[in-house]
Amino acid sequence: MDICQFQLKEEMEARMDKCTPFLEHMSSFILDQLPKAEYSSLFNDFVESEYFLIDGDSLLITCICEKLLKEGQNLHFFYLVERYLMEFIDKGGQFTIVFFQDAEYTYFSVPELLPLRTALILHLQKNTHINVCTQFTGCLSKEWKTFLDENYPYFVIVADEGLNPLQTHLFNFLIIQSWSMRVSVVLFSGQTADILRLYAYFMPSLYPNQKFFKENEKCIQRAYKTLLRCLKEYRVLSLEPVFNNLASKHMMEEAYKTVCLLQEVWPKGSDIRRVLCVTSCSLFLEMYHHFLENRKMTTSEETTNNAKVKRNCLTLQDAEDLCRLHCLSVVFLLHIPLSQRAHSRFITSCWIKDTKMFFKMKKWCEYFILCNVNALEFWNLNLTDLSDLSDEPLLKNITFYYENEDVKGLHLNLGSTIVKEYEHLWNTISKLVKKFQVGKPFPIRTTTLQFLRKNPLSIKDTSKEIVPNLGFIPMSCQMVDKFSGDILKDLPFLKSDDPVVTSLVKQKEFDELVHWHSHRLLSDDYDRTKSNFDGKSNDPWVLKNRQKYHRFQRFYGNSLDPISSKLIVTQDTKPKKNFNEAKNKKAHETKAEIIARENKNRLCVKEEEKEEQKWNAVSFSIEVEMTRNFSSGVKSLENFLKSCKSNSVKVRVELVGLTACLKVWKERHRDKDLNIAVQMMKRIHSLMDKYSELLQDADRQLIGRCLMYLGFDELAKSFYTDQDAVDNIKKKKYSVGIGPARFQLQHMGHYLIREERKDPDPRVQDFIPDTWQRELLDVVENYESAVIVAPTSSGKTYASYYCMEKVLKESDEGVVVYVAPTKALVNQVAATVQNRYTKNLPDGQVLCGVFTREYRHDALNCQVLVTVPACFEILLLAPHRQQWVKRIRYIIFDEVHCLGGEIGAEVWEHLLVMIRCPFLALSATISNPEHLTEWLQSIKHYWRQEDKIMEKRMASKRSAGCHASFSKNYLQIKQSYKVRLVLYGERYNDLEKYVCSIKKNDICFDHFHPCAAVTIDHIERYGFPSDLMLSPRESLQLYDTMLQAWKSWPQAQNLCPENFTHFKNKLIIKKMDARKYEESLKEELRNWIKNGNIEQAKMVLKSLSPDSSSSSGDKLMKFPLLVEELKKMGKLPAIFFIFNIMVVEECARRVSISLEEKQERKRPPKADKAAHDTASKLRKVKKSVEKWKTLDEKREKKARILGQNFIHEAEYNCLLKSLEKNMEIPQDCTYADQKMMDAELLQMVFDRVKFERKGKELEYLAARGIGYHHGSMSAKEKQLVEILFRKGLITVVTATGTLALGINMPCRSVVFVQDSVYLDALNYRQMAGRAGRRGQDLLGEVFFFDIPLPKVGKLIKSKVPELRGQFPLKITLILRLMLLASKADDLEDGQAKALSVLKHSLLSFKRPRAMEMLKLYFLFSLQFLVKEGYLDREGNPIGFAGLVSHLHYHEPSNLVFVSFLVRGLFHKLCQPTAKGSKRFSQDVMEKLVLVLANLFGRRYLPAKFYDNKKFYQSKVFLDDLPEDFLAALDEYNMQITKDFASFLLIVSKLADMKQEYQLPLSQIKFTGKECEDSQLVSHLMSCREGRVAISPFACLSGNFDDALLQPEISSHTILQTFGINHAQAPVLWPKRFDNQGRRMPLNAYALDFYKHGSLEGLKQDNRIHTGAAYDLLKDFLLTIKSISVSLRELCVNQDDNVVLAFEQLSETYHEKLSKV
Repeated sequence: MDICQFQLKEEMEARMDKCTPFLEHMSSFILDQLPKAEYSSLFNDFVESEYFLIDGDSLLITCICEKLLKEGQNLHFFYLVERYLMEFIDKGGQFTIVFFQDAEYTYFSVPELLPLRTALILHLQKNTHINVCTQFTGCLSKEWKTFLDENYPYFVIVADEGLNPLQTHLFNFLIIQSWSMRVSVVLFSGQTADILRLYAYFMPSLYPNQKFFKENEKCIQRAYKTLLRCLKEYRVLSLEPVFNNLASKHMMEEAYKTVCLLQEVWPKGSDIRRVLCVTSCSLFLEMYHHFLENRKMTTSEETTNNAKVKRNCLTLQDAEDLCRLHCLSVVFLLHIPLSQRAHSRFITSCWIKDTKMFFKMKKWCEYFILCNVNALEFWNLNLTDLSDLSDEPLLKNITFYYENEDVKGLHLNLGSTIVKEYEHLWNTISKLVKKFQVGKPFPIRTTTLQFLRKNPLSIKDTSKEIVPNLGFIPMSCQMVDKFSGDILKDLPFLKSDDPVVTSLVKQKEFDELVHWHSHRLLSDDYDRTKSNFDGKSNDPWVLKNRQKYHRFQRFYGNSLDPISSKLIVTQDTKPKKNFNEAKNKKAHETKAEIIARENKNRLCVKEEEKEEQKWNAVSFSIEVEMTRNFSSGVKSLENFLKSCKSNSVKVRVELVGLTACLKVWKERHRDKDLNIAVQMMKRIHSLMDKYSELLQDADRQLIGRCLMYLGFDELAKSFYTDQDAVDNIKKKKYSVGIGPARFQLQHMGHYLIREERKDPDPRVQDFIPDTWQRELLDVVENYESAVIVAPTSSGKTYASYYCMEKVLKESDEGVVVYVAPTKALVNQVAATVQNRYTKNLPDGQVLCGVFTREYRHDALNCQVLVTVPACFEILLLAPHRQQWVKRIRYIIFDEVHCLGGEIGAEVWEHLLVMIRCPFLALSATISNPEHLTEWLQSIKHYWRQEDKIMEKRMASKRSAGCHASFSKNYLQIKQSYKVRLVLYGERYNDLEKYVCSIKKNDICFDHFHPCAAVTIDHIERYGFPSDLMLSPRESLQLYDTMLQAWKSWPQAQNLCPENFTHFKNKLIIKKMDARKYEESLKEELRNWIKNGNIEQAKMVLKSLSPDSSSSSGDKLMKFPLLVEELKKMGKLPAIFFIFNIMVVEECARRVSISLEEKQERKRPPKADKAAHDTASKLRKVKKSVEKWKTLDEKREKKARILGQNFIHEAEYNCLLKSLEKNMEIPQDCTYADQKMMDAELLQMVFDRVKFERKGKELEYLAARGIGYHHGSMSAKEKQLVEILFRKGLITVVTATGTLALGINMPCRSVVFVQDSVYLDALNYRQMAGRAGRRGQDLLGEVFFFDIPLPKVGKLIKSKVPELRGQFPLKITLILRLMLLASKADDLEDGQAKALSVLKHSLLSFKRPRAMEMLKLYFLFSLQFLVKEGYLDREGNPIGFAGLVSHLHYHEPSNLVFVSFLVRGLFHKLCQPTAKGSKRFSQDVMEKLVLVLANLFGRRYLPAKFYDNKKFYQSKVFLDDLPEDFLAALDEYNMQITKDFASFLLIVSKLADMKQEYQLPLSQIKFTGKECEDSQLVSHLMSCREGRVAISPFACLSGNFDDALLQPEISSHTILQTFGINHAQAPVLWPKRFDNQGRRMPLNAYALDFYKHGSLEGLKQDNRIHTGAAYDLLKDFLLTIKSISVSLRELCVNQDDNVVLAFEQLSETYHEKLSKV
């Protein structure tokens, strides 16, 4: 390094030293945010995902760090990039990849990545449809900021660490800047994927992150400029020794000249591989020649003794030889297909040191050439092969041959095609090099220098480790034959004398286990779940608690469904009636029926007389009230109408109301209070639609007069016969000023009459069902199944209760199971059932039972069981519960769209395929219900066949004289096997959306028109979304906007509201008429786009969009102001959805504090002192009262003493009232309405949460009308909020998604407070559906507070997700199915259920290849279970099968746990403190928790967080397992990995090799005829052994099948088309590494809590919210308890150390958790 370079380096380091403290501060800030990142699914349930960005350089370094990728293997690298991007595209990802220009400077230390980066950009731009941006200099540029403002991506995916510290700083700048622009950050580190979802660490843009940028903006800008300047100077320093002071700009010019020269040599054009090969080689040779000349001069100046100058670079002739070898390797790429290249041997030798300069300079030259590719745009250049420009492993292979084999006499011909191509390329290079004469193409080697180092094991041509024998262990099992028998003949099986088979003889268990009955059937989860009140008990405490529970359930149920309880009486099964037939044949009525009918008529007459009297009493006062206070009067009128049943009385009421409205309108028409006109038209609508036949002529004339006064002349004419009467009214004076159609749409939209049937259905007493609801009743009547898709609150749940009622009436035996997705919904449904029905049942039986993971009561002795999916699955799979299962008559699946959910989806699938009885599947949000119904119908066909087979078998048994019990349960009631699809898309009430913004410190509300959500492109491609509904007012707004946008619009007159076909001269515009108008307008807008009027359409959509300006700052600080504004507007009660538990609670507290401060400001200055004085007096008087009471008891009751006592008591009561009045919350300082709830009932609700964690706070907040609701609250706490909200005491609830799934919380408005990755199309629809419940509001309103406008649009227009199958099988599930098939009470039935689960996965429906793959995985699972000793070769469960299946929640940890137990590791660890003692030391307990935390408490932290060392109470990072456990785990993992590798080799035959030989995204094929005329090619590519299951692209990096034996192998290494990867192997790797090879630590929360017992410690150090931490610890404790109980049941020895240790741990952990 010369002096100038040295000085430059010193200056750079000095500059960097100045900004290093801030860079470290920024890194520290980001590091502190890392553990708060949520590990979640990126896309959740968008059909098309949120628009997001991928940082291109992060993508590059992530893929380049793949451990099985070899340096210089370009095509394998591009394959990894495309596989990664396909993960996004397959899951609906919409993204742009961004390569910043400044980022290029970070590769100065690794120039070999520069041409790769440039080729990657070009490849993605030219060969894929992906949008790639390269125009931005850096993330702090103005252009980048503008791009983010215009496109508003939801998140950017970025790496948290680069290849060097400077690149890491650049990534940090991008993270901080993204947060400042309200763009969230997703890390590349730790990403995983399954069939449907991609999971990653998600770091939302929160206010503190935005604040950091704002406060440090100048420092950030200064540090960035300094860093960039240093990077540029580093690049100059790295280029200088290579190109001898030739600047980068000069090199670009040289490259351009070379490219232009080639155009002259090859005027017809060529492809990028040939072009890059000849231009980079020619440019390199000229530069290298220049370099050697320069070096020669420098060297001669430095010393005259040439012998002392050490040679450290190649001669020009050596360089030419290497260029020849490179040219030959490129020719191989041109002519050899991937199928042949994948069999290349791999050379492990490294290049000698002297070649370092060659490769460095060559890569720089390639980079400069590729940068000039765009200059060739007018030349015929094929860019298809950008992904395969060079192959260093192939170059080594060729080099090795010429250096080690050719020289030893192995002369192999190249083949004529290759020779010709090679000579052509080399001759072109000769023409391009002008500075010196280049040698001839042959011989290829002209010097004797060995470019590769000598290495005894240079060639890798086969697997280092041998993958075990291919073949399955033979099994004789009916399940195997029935499910996978059709493929067995094509599979390899091991012989009976194979060592693998012979070693299956029962192994001797560890000595300590001899007294363990491992084969014993364990109690199941049902037995172990805490039982509330099951069984008979005479204990007064138990009886009292049971009474309290039932009393509360009825109260809770009544808050949900305020109807009186119905007594159910069991009836004989009667033949079905056809309810659609007209009722006739009155002559056949019996005498009793005639008497009953007459009595009913008399009662109706009496009821009518009473109502008439009641109306006569109040009519005058209501009329007067309407005149004085119109709104209050109308409310009284409406209340009377609701309570009235007689139509004749209703007509009178409506007419009085109409008359009063007309009177008020005449008096106040100048005020233009259109509410009066609206009420007048509402009365007219009601009279004409419902009671038209009861109206007299005078009544009709009144209606006509009202219409005239409103200015609706044309409508009024039909009510008058005398034209003069019409003319006498001076209409203009009173007119509303607009036409009747526009008036109704604009002002009466939510009052428009819905199309409802008027004919009652005898099956329904409470209301008249719609047509689709009647279809549901028919379904239940006919014992059919149905998929029901209808909007929230449309009334679909009624069918569920009708179904329950039907089964309850049939018998005392039949059972209905109601499956709900959450515990909260289970509690709600159970309470509703208990409130709705009562029934006198035999002793020991009850009407309703509940079963959840935390508790159960009366689950198996009830007729209506309400449960969650996982618990119902336990009952269905339990072998000894099958007799109870046979009693099930109907199953109701509520929120069945959870079948496509993230958690527990496979359980829903198992339930749907295992049940034999009819079912109802309810949901508001499924986009492909037809596909779901078709799948469910195929399952019913299966059960029909099974039932026929069983029926025949039963018949043959009966004829043989055997007793057949089956028919009683299943075949007695002839169910239908039909699955109906019932669709209903119309919401009863409209939803209108508003965007909230902060302007001048005030909240503003802008209406968000649904059409503003769509774009021209969206309408062109998809049309309008089917559920994008407009309210009538919004339809009118759309028309007006269209008219404004296109003045000469041809259809303007036809679509004018007054001229529209369905509105013209129509007095009553109904909701369906308005819907037709909406559809016509949408169709017209589509035609505009179709016919080329795109500019006008764009103008319409732009005009409908609200102002997109958003205020900066912490919007959550304004949350109390938002609530206050909504109260003023009358929009409460409201639910405020927030997706962060901490923020949910914080927002509720902020509102409460705001109200307290408001109250404090209003209180008189001396109010506190007065309250203090009154309280002091009250205490003194209380003592006096107590003193006189004592005297009363001791002495005789004299008059004087009694009088004195009365005086004290009166004074006490007076002071108490005074204090209460002083402390009373003013009405404007609370959102609670105390009148809505009885004080005694309120106290009962509060008493239930007295001892709950959040009880006091919830009670305090409720006094202000505020509550919060989230998943970490207890059931009692949630019920308190739900009840008080429904009762109207609480009107403000902040909540997470716990309220989205079916919880009955009717509200006026829904507010989305904060953006989140969880706020997706599905959750939006579920949550928004809470607004405006049927029967309570005619209009629901949705508000978006801190949600960006693009996200609002996305939510409104996105479709709900399609239900797609997940990978359905797990090892433990298969073991549970085998247990069911072999141990069920009814073996045939058990087998049929197990087979149904295997045969009918949604994933394999109509996909035969997927089915074949599942059959093979089933066989692998059986092999595993047989080898591990859980099944014998006949498929019968043995060993610890029961324990493994019992811990099924935790696969593969359950399998590892049992493996540790069988090896005796727990017995070795659990040694008591002293011989004969039954207690264990703290050290033993902590080690035991460490082992269990490694198995059952696995929660990963991002790898980068390892850098953080600042902790207070917790250790945070979980230690590795103890050595002996770790060794056992390694042995277990290795064995499973080998078995799985063998399995993959077998299933590789399922792969589609055509697809395997093409890049997955660009679809570029690397196929073709294999090169057979070249002996050298055949020699180099002869390694066909050991490359069966590995992707051919991975083979290029020298990988063989033994790569399958490596820990945590990437799924991108295995063949992609057979649908199985290492995620399905039941291994538990003790260490997990991220994409960059960094270890990801496990969070030690379970062990840390055991040590310090503090939830706050976990919040502070482990970065887990206390609520979430409590849930995690509760689950961990449940697992410990489950293991403890299982071990006690399995062990005969009462004093076994392991059993005692687990019982001690269970007890201790329970105590610690109880304290918090």
